[in-house]
Amino acid sequence: MVEAVRDAGVVVTGAGGGIGAALARRFAAEGARVVVNDLDAGKAEAVAEEIGGTAVPGDASRVVDAARDALGGTVDVYCANAGVAFEDGDLTALDERTWETSWDVNLMAHVRAAHALLPGWLQRGAGRFVSTVSAAGLLTMIGAPSYSVTKHGAYAFAEWLSLTYRHRGVKVHAICPQGVRTDMLAATGSAGDLVLRPTAIEPEAVADALLKGIEEDRFLILPHPEVAGFYRTRADEPDRWLATMNHIQQKWETAR
Repeated sequence: MVEAVRDAGVVVTGAGGGIGAALARRFAAEGARVVVNDLDAGKAEAVAEEIGGTAVPGDASRVVDAARDALGGTVDVYCANAGVAFEDGDLTALDERTWETSWDVNLMAHVRAAHALLPGWLQRGAGRFVSTVSAAGLLTMIGAPSYSVTKHGAYAFAEWLSLTYRHRGVKVHAICPQGVRTDMLAATGSAGDLVLRPTAIEPEAVADALLKGIEEDRFLILPHPEVAGFYRTRADEPDRWLATMNHIQQKWETAR
Protein backbone atom coordinates (compact mmCIF):
# COMPACT_ATOMS: atom_id res chain seq x y z
CA MET A 1 0.00 0.00 0.00
CA VAL A 2 1.13 3.55 -0.75
CA GLU A 3 0.72 5.37 2.54
CA ALA A 4 0.56 8.80 0.89
CA VAL A 5 -2.83 8.05 -0.69
CA ARG A 6 -4.48 5.90 1.98
CA ASP A 7 -7.78 7.54 2.97
CA ALA A 8 -6.92 10.51 0.72
CA GLY A 9 -9.70 12.35 -1.10
CA VAL A 10 -8.88 11.78 -4.78
CA VAL A 11 -10.46 13.25 -7.91
CA VAL A 12 -9.86 11.66 -11.32
CA THR A 13 -11.18 13.44 -14.40
CA GLY A 14 -11.93 11.56 -17.60
CA ALA A 15 -12.31 8.44 -15.46
CA GLY A 16 -15.15 6.78 -17.35
CA GLY A 17 -12.65 4.58 -19.19
CA GLY A 18 -9.03 4.18 -20.25
CA ILE A 19 -6.24 5.61 -18.11
CA GLY A 20 -8.68 7.52 -15.90
CA ALA A 21 -10.66 4.42 -14.95
CA ALA A 22 -7.42 2.55 -14.25
CA LEU A 23 -6.25 5.40 -11.99
CA ALA A 24 -9.57 5.47 -10.14
CA ARG A 25 -9.49 1.71 -9.57
CA ARG A 26 -5.91 1.78 -8.35
CA PHE A 27 -6.45 4.68 -5.95
CA ALA A 28 -9.52 2.91 -4.54
CA ALA A 29 -7.51 -0.29 -4.12
CA GLU A 30 -4.94 1.74 -2.15
CA GLY A 31 -7.64 2.84 0.27
CA ALA A 32 -8.41 6.29 -1.15
CA ARG A 33 -11.84 7.88 -1.34
CA VAL A 34 -12.34 8.50 -5.05
CA VAL A 35 -14.48 10.91 -7.04
CA VAL A 36 -14.98 9.68 -10.60
CA ASN A 37 -15.50 12.46 -13.12
CA ASP A 38 -16.42 12.08 -16.78
CA LEU A 39 -18.55 13.94 -19.31
CA ASP A 40 -20.45 10.67 -19.82
CA ALA A 41 -22.52 10.36 -16.64
CA GLY A 42 -23.30 6.69 -17.25
CA LYS A 43 -19.65 5.75 -17.53
CA ALA A 44 -18.72 7.80 -14.44
CA GLU A 45 -21.46 6.15 -12.41
CA ALA A 46 -20.47 2.65 -13.57
CA VAL A 47 -16.83 3.08 -12.52
CA ALA A 48 -17.84 4.74 -9.24
CA GLU A 49 -20.20 1.89 -8.39
CA GLU A 50 -17.50 -0.67 -9.20
CA ILE A 51 -14.90 0.87 -6.89
CA GLY A 52 -17.15 2.22 -4.14
CA GLY A 53 -16.47 5.80 -5.16
CA THR A 54 -18.65 8.80 -5.97
CA ALA A 55 -19.60 9.87 -9.47
CA VAL A 56 -19.43 13.60 -10.21
CA PRO A 57 -20.08 13.83 -13.95
CA GLY A 58 -19.62 16.96 -16.03
CA ASP A 59 -17.01 19.24 -17.55
CA ALA A 60 -13.57 18.53 -16.08
CA SER A 61 -12.86 22.27 -16.05
CA ARG A 62 -15.60 22.92 -13.49
CA VAL A 63 -15.57 19.85 -11.26
CA VAL A 64 -13.52 21.01 -8.26
CA ASP A 65 -16.28 22.51 -6.11
CA ALA A 66 -18.67 19.57 -6.56
CA ALA A 67 -15.85 17.07 -6.00
CA ARG A 68 -14.73 18.86 -2.85
CA ASP A 69 -18.28 18.68 -1.48
CA ALA A 70 -18.50 14.98 -2.33
CA LEU A 71 -15.27 14.35 -0.41
CA GLY A 72 -16.41 16.16 2.72
CA GLY A 73 -14.63 19.43 2.04
CA THR A 74 -11.09 18.48 1.07
CA VAL A 75 -9.41 17.30 -2.15
CA ASP A 76 -6.02 15.77 -1.35
CA VAL A 77 -5.10 14.47 -4.81
CA TYR A 78 -6.34 15.86 -8.12
CA CYS A 79 -5.70 13.88 -11.30
CA ALA A 80 -6.09 16.11 -14.35
CA ASN A 81 -6.52 13.20 -16.71
CA ALA A 82 -9.28 14.17 -19.16
CA GLY A 83 -7.91 14.83 -22.64
CA VAL A 84 -8.78 14.96 -26.32
CA ALA A 85 -6.85 13.88 -29.39
CA PHE A 86 -7.59 14.38 -33.07
CA GLU A 87 -6.00 12.88 -36.17
CA ASP A 88 -5.29 16.34 -37.50
CA GLY A 89 -3.06 15.21 -40.36
CA ASP A 90 -1.29 18.49 -41.00
CA LEU A 91 -1.77 22.13 -40.16
CA THR A 92 -3.88 22.87 -43.24
CA ALA A 93 -6.46 20.31 -42.10
CA LEU A 94 -7.02 22.04 -38.77
CA ASP A 95 -9.77 24.52 -38.00
CA GLU A 96 -9.77 26.94 -35.08
CA ARG A 97 -12.48 25.02 -33.24
CA THR A 98 -10.20 21.99 -32.98
CA TRP A 99 -7.42 24.16 -31.57
CA GLU A 100 -9.83 25.76 -29.08
CA THR A 101 -11.10 22.37 -27.88
CA SER A 102 -7.57 21.02 -27.51
CA TRP A 103 -6.39 24.06 -25.55
CA ASP A 104 -9.44 24.02 -23.32
CA VAL A 105 -9.38 20.32 -22.41
CA ASN A 106 -5.67 19.47 -22.55
CA LEU A 107 -4.35 22.58 -20.81
CA MET A 108 -6.88 25.10 -19.49
CA ALA A 109 -8.80 22.46 -17.52
CA HIS A 110 -5.55 21.89 -15.58
CA VAL A 111 -5.07 25.61 -15.03
CA ARG A 112 -8.64 26.10 -13.79
CA ALA A 113 -8.41 23.12 -11.42
CA ALA A 114 -5.12 24.31 -9.94
CA HIS A 115 -6.52 27.83 -9.55
CA ALA A 116 -9.43 26.43 -7.54
CA LEU A 117 -7.32 24.03 -5.45
CA LEU A 118 -4.21 26.05 -4.61
CA PRO A 119 -5.64 28.40 -1.96
CA GLY A 120 -6.72 25.48 0.23
CA TRP A 121 -3.57 23.47 -0.42
CA LEU A 122 -1.27 26.38 0.39
CA GLN A 123 -3.19 27.11 3.55
CA ARG A 124 -2.88 23.46 4.64
CA GLY A 125 0.66 23.08 3.32
CA ALA A 126 -0.31 19.91 1.46
CA GLY A 127 -1.82 18.85 -1.86
CA ARG A 128 -1.00 16.67 -4.85
CA PHE A 129 -1.63 17.51 -8.54
CA VAL A 130 -1.30 14.74 -11.12
CA SER A 131 -1.20 15.74 -14.78
CA THR A 132 -1.70 13.09 -17.48
CA VAL A 133 0.47 14.67 -20.16
CA SER A 134 1.71 12.03 -22.68
CA ALA A 135 5.13 11.56 -24.23
CA ALA A 136 3.88 13.99 -26.89
CA GLY A 137 4.35 16.70 -24.28
CA LEU A 138 8.05 15.87 -24.02
CA LEU A 139 8.65 14.97 -27.66
CA THR A 140 5.95 15.44 -30.30
CA MET A 141 3.57 13.29 -32.34
CA ILE A 142 3.36 13.11 -36.13
CA GLY A 143 -0.03 13.98 -37.58
CA ALA A 144 -1.25 15.65 -34.38
CA PRO A 145 -0.27 19.33 -34.14
CA SER A 146 -3.04 20.39 -31.75
CA TYR A 147 -2.40 17.44 -29.41
CA SER A 148 1.38 17.86 -29.44
CA VAL A 149 1.32 21.60 -28.82
CA THR A 150 -1.28 21.54 -26.05
CA LYS A 151 0.40 18.60 -24.31
CA HIS A 152 3.65 20.58 -24.34
CA GLY A 153 1.65 23.28 -22.58
CA ALA A 154 0.30 20.80 -20.02
CA TYR A 155 3.81 19.61 -19.24
CA ALA A 156 5.10 23.17 -18.91
CA PHE A 157 2.25 24.02 -16.55
CA ALA A 158 2.91 20.97 -14.37
CA GLU A 159 6.61 21.85 -14.28
CA TRP A 160 5.81 25.44 -13.30
CA LEU A 161 3.49 24.29 -10.52
CA SER A 162 6.17 22.03 -9.12
CA LEU A 163 9.02 24.54 -9.13
CA THR A 164 6.80 27.29 -7.73
CA TYR A 165 5.00 25.50 -4.89
CA ARG A 166 6.98 22.41 -3.88
CA HIS A 167 8.53 24.19 -0.88
CA ARG A 168 4.99 24.96 0.31
CA GLY A 169 3.85 21.34 0.38
CA VAL A 170 2.33 20.97 -3.10
CA LYS A 171 3.53 17.85 -4.90
CA VAL A 172 3.16 17.54 -8.68
CA HIS A 173 3.50 14.53 -10.97
CA ALA A 174 3.51 14.54 -14.79
CA ILE A 175 2.66 11.19 -16.40
CA CYS A 176 4.11 10.89 -19.92
CA PRO A 177 3.29 7.52 -21.53
CA GLN A 178 3.54 6.74 -25.22
CA GLY A 179 0.84 4.47 -26.64
CA VAL A 180 -1.78 3.16 -24.21
CA ARG A 181 -4.50 0.75 -25.30
CA THR A 182 -7.49 3.08 -24.96
CA ASP A 183 -10.09 4.68 -27.20
CA MET A 184 -7.74 7.67 -27.53
CA LEU A 185 -5.14 5.45 -29.20
CA ALA A 186 -7.74 4.51 -31.80
CA ALA A 187 -8.43 8.22 -32.36
CA THR A 188 -4.81 8.77 -33.48
CA GLY A 189 -5.56 6.74 -36.62
CA SER A 190 -2.82 5.57 -38.95
CA ALA A 191 -0.17 7.76 -37.29
CA GLY A 192 -0.84 6.02 -33.99
CA ASP A 193 -0.76 2.63 -35.70
CA LEU A 194 2.73 3.41 -37.00
CA VAL A 195 4.30 5.11 -33.98
CA LEU A 196 2.37 4.13 -30.86
CA ARG A 197 0.61 0.79 -31.25
CA PRO A 198 3.73 -1.44 -31.49
CA THR A 199 4.80 -0.58 -27.92
CA ALA A 200 1.37 0.22 -26.46
CA ILE A 201 0.72 -0.78 -22.86
CA GLU A 202 -2.42 -1.37 -20.82
CA PRO A 203 -3.91 1.50 -18.78
CA GLU A 204 -3.20 -0.45 -15.60
CA ALA A 205 0.53 -0.17 -16.30
CA VAL A 206 0.19 3.63 -16.28
CA ALA A 207 -1.59 3.48 -12.92
CA ASP A 208 1.16 1.23 -11.54
CA ALA A 209 3.83 3.67 -12.74
CA LEU A 210 2.05 6.62 -11.12
CA LEU A 211 1.68 4.96 -7.72
CA LYS A 212 5.34 3.97 -7.80
CA GLY A 213 6.24 7.55 -8.68
CA ILE A 214 4.13 8.88 -5.82
CA GLU A 215 5.82 6.46 -3.43
CA GLU A 216 9.25 7.64 -4.66
CA ASP A 217 8.18 11.30 -4.78
CA ARG A 218 9.14 11.74 -8.46
CA PHE A 219 7.84 14.53 -10.69
CA LEU A 220 8.29 12.86 -14.09
CA ILE A 221 6.54 9.50 -14.51
CA LEU A 222 7.59 7.50 -17.60
CA PRO A 223 5.54 4.30 -18.05
CA HIS A 224 7.66 3.77 -21.20
CA PRO A 225 11.24 4.13 -19.82
CA GLU A 226 12.69 4.50 -23.33
CA VAL A 227 11.09 7.96 -23.55
CA ALA A 228 13.90 9.26 -21.32
CA GLY A 229 16.45 8.40 -24.03
CA PHE A 230 14.37 10.05 -26.75
CA TYR A 231 14.04 13.15 -24.56
CA ARG A 232 17.81 13.32 -24.04
CA THR A 233 18.44 13.02 -27.79
CA ARG A 234 15.91 15.77 -28.48
CA ALA A 235 17.74 18.08 -26.04
CA ASP A 236 21.33 17.12 -26.93
CA GLU A 237 20.98 16.65 -30.70
CA PRO A 238 17.85 18.46 -31.90
CA ASP A 239 18.71 18.29 -35.60
CA ARG A 240 19.34 14.55 -35.42
CA TRP A 241 16.10 14.08 -33.55
CA LEU A 242 14.12 16.19 -36.02
CA ALA A 243 15.65 14.32 -38.98
CA THR A 244 14.60 11.01 -37.44
CA MET A 245 11.07 12.24 -36.80
CA ASN A 246 10.85 13.64 -40.33
CA HIS A 247 11.86 10.22 -41.65
CA ILE A 248 8.96 8.72 -39.71
CA GLN A 249 6.69 11.47 -41.07
CA GLN A 250 7.69 10.59 -44.64
CA LYS A 251 7.12 6.89 -43.97
CA TRP A 252 3.65 7.71 -42.69
CA GLU A 253 2.84 9.90 -45.71
CA THR A 254 3.94 7.13 -48.09
CA ALA A 255 1.79 4.54 -46.33
CA ARG A 256 -1.40 6.63 -46.24
